[in-house]
Amino acid sequence: MENQIFELQYAIDTFYFLVCGALVMWMAAGFAMLESGLVRAKNTAEILTKNMALYAVACIMYLICGYAIMYGGDIFLSGIAGGPDYVQETLAASAEAGFNGGSVYSAASDFFFQVVFVATAMSIVSGAVAERMKLWVFLGFAVVMTGFIYPMEGAWTWGGKAVFGMYSLGDLGFSDFAGSGIVHMAGAAAALAGVLLLGPRKGKYGPKGEIRAIPGANLPLATLGTFVLWLGWFGFNGGSVLKLGDIANANSVAMVFLNTNTAAAGGAVAALITARLAFGKADLTMLLNGALAGLVAITAEPSTPSPLAATIFGVIAGVIVVFSIVAVDKLKIDDPVGAISVHGVVGVFGLLIVPITNDGATFVGQIVGALTIFVWVFVTSLIVWAILKAVCGIRVSEEEETEGVDIGECGLEAYPEFTKIS
Repeated sequence: MENQIFELQYAIDTFYFLVCGALVMWMAAGFAMLESGLVRAKNTAEILTKNMALYAVACIMYLICGYAIMYGGDIFLSGIAGGPDYVQETLAASAEAGFNGGSVYSAASDFFFQVVFVATAMSIVSGAVAERMKLWVFLGFAVVMTGFIYPMEGAWTWGGKAVFGMYSLGDLGFSDFAGSGIVHMAGAAAALAGVLLLGPRKGKYGPKGEIRAIPGANLPLATLGTFVLWLGWFGFNGGSVLKLGDIANANSVAMVFLNTNTAAAGGAVAALITARLAFGKADLTMLLNGALAGLVAITAEPSTPSPLAATIFGVIAGVIVVFSIVAVDKLKIDDPVGAISVHGVVGVFGLLIVPITNDGATFVGQIVGALTIFVWVFVTSLIVWAILKAVCGIRVSEEEETEGVDIGECGLEAYPEFTKIS
């Protein structure tokens, strides 16, 4: 009977992991649609190429070395445990020790679930450097980010390893349930490093420093992308429960879904109202980023807050992101999609509110963890971007930027009948 229960649990948890991983994979489509909607028409094909290619690069690099760095084990050459022999060995061990209802799932499903998180972190970078970065330089950075930079900070957090052998974030009370810091802030830190070396888009800032709006070409597409991301986030946070096949964890999954949804709703409404009060208009882009901000904020701990608390956290995140986007623009940090604010600034906020509802986390641990992740990712990314800039340059020519990187980098246009140079 115990073996039968174990087999059922194994099947349910493995299947749940795979379904949630597929939902997170769908977030790649969400980022592609969001970013292609928020850039100008002449840069659409290139941003789509980047998003498709970075996902493939992330999958390959995490398989070759990323997973091994983060969790240990020879995956690429020896394969991932999880076949029939692995199942029989696990069953035998369970029968001998007495199955206690812990998390059981195929190691291959764990890899699949983890790899889509890596791709999500890299997707954050693509929007921030849009419209002026060389395609192949971006993909070169993606190789390092997904194969080394992200896996190292992942090893110190979810992997449970000490930071350079000096201190353990877990011992300090650091907790990041699904990755507000580990995934989102990390992606924003890498993006910030690239944007600082890349510089703003041509025409973004006037001769007297005035900020000039550069509207996106397809707001319906950006809205669709946001809804896709909202949907994928249920897999992002829900799958991080790591288990489904018993009553307690099934209830936990349901609560995570509920809190994820209500935080996004709170963020969207708060950002819309804040934009109306601040700018006198209902700004759609702020509404979209507000929903994403609520999602980022709740990602660090969606299982312990009440729905009311989750909504409040989302509301605060929605207000923060509006003022952060404005502040980043005033600093002349050109981020076409607001990724640094949504994923970076709000990612830090998400980490800092964890101890409010999770007594296993400490504010000291959250601060040290946030600093560790940011400093590591920002500094290493800055070094990689600087090397790429020195070796081959990271920015397209002024002529290519004016014409649109679709032509210069991809040799085609996304909207050939409608594109106008602007």
